[in-house]
Amino acid sequence: MHYGLGTLNENLPQFIVLGTPLADCCAGVNGHGGHYLGPQHNGVRMNVDPKNPLPFASPGPGRFREEQRGEFDLLGQLNRLSSAQHPEDAATRARIRSYELAFRMQMSVPEVMNLSQETRETQRLYGIDQGKSFGQLCLAARRLVESGVRFVQIFHGSNGGAGAWDAHANLRAGHALLCNQVDQPIAGLLKDLKRRGLLDETLVVWGTEFGRTPGAQGGDGRDHHPYGFSVWMAGGGIKGGVTHGATDELGFHAVENRHYVTDLHATIMQLVGLDARRLEVPGRRRLEIDYGNPIRAIIA
Repeated sequence: MHYGLGTLNENLPQFIVLGTPLADCCAGVNGHGGHYLGPQHNGVRMNVDPKNPLPFASPGPGRFREEQRGEFDLLGQLNRLSSAQHPEDAATRARIRSYELAFRMQMSVPEVMNLSQETRETQRLYGIDQGKSFGQLCLAARRLVESGVRFVQIFHGSNGGAGAWDAHANLRAGHALLCNQVDQPIAGLLKDLKRRGLLDETLVVWGTEFGRTPGAQGGDGRDHHPYGFSVWMAGGGIKGGVTHGATDELGFHAVENRHYVTDLHATIMQLVGLDARRLEVPGRRRLEIDYGNPIRAIIA
């Protein structure tokens, strides 16, 4: 989206990551890397803390902004010299953009991540008064979207290597606890976006890479299950109150209106105004099998 649509706010990153990514191979930093688009499109991790929203983003004690501006200018000159000598080095170009963006972010980021500016009613809407830390992430996401950030990714349940949702044991109690942590903040986010007039232009996607088996694993757990599981979306051109597709009577295989993940990607891209078949990436050609088809039945 950042690559195809460009920026809406020159003072903030266009891909921001909130929460802690999983530590294992299921996601980790690979879940928000720019990959073949280049490192300038990597997601930028931030903390919901106005005093330290982004590591090393503040000048530090005893530092004047004029002094820091001079350092950035010198560093920019050196980087541009290096870039002229190595024009094909994507890492250098990304580094130059990062340093320039970092300076602009120092004034913008603490302001947008200061949740204390929100009313008590809004904080209660997200469950923050009940100590729901996921509510802080959802409220921060709304403030970022409101400030023109293109794409916000939120991680939840990253306890341990595979994450708390990876319930190979104790699924009922474990998932009940996790659902309690996320249900109110999610509902609060959707309601808040709608009442601010942002939901029609903001697509919310709750997704995962697999579901859980319908049969038990180890007595009270469930194994990984890619053959039939659900993703939900709201706002941004999606029909409300629509269920699309179904599994068999056991919940094992998707049997009605089956879709591969590329169809989900194609749907999202169409809703934001992009056509994957026309979006050209320099130096790379994608195979036809990589393209999905928009799921028109769920598009308003």
